[in-house]
Amino acid sequence: MTMLERFLTVAICVAATQFTRFLPFLVFSDKKEPPGLVVYLGKALPPALFAMLTVYSLRHVSLAVRPYGLPELLGLLITGLLYFWKRQILLPIAGGTIAYMLMIRLIF
Repeated sequence: MTMLERFLTVAICVAATQFTRFLPFLVFSDKKEPPGLVVYLGKALPPALFAMLTVYSLRHVSLAVRPYGLPELLGLLITGLLYFWKRQILLPIAGGTIAYMLMIRLIF
């Protein structure tokens, strides 16, 4: 790939990403209520995506081999506790990830 092709590829990716970010604001104005399906998807998709990511990240955990999934379980518990404590999203993600990484490197 030449430098021009690389630049054009990045520029197209940036433009497509920005277009998809701005599209909902262009389609749905502040004056009208969005359709019921859009409101429903806005409420239902975030928890569904987190559940799917959780299942995906735990797919290779073996309960038959030491440490028996203990770091993953503790990481999930820490993440859940941090979320229900502060009701934010960045603190639990960072805290759970740091706790899990420390457990697998230092303890297990």
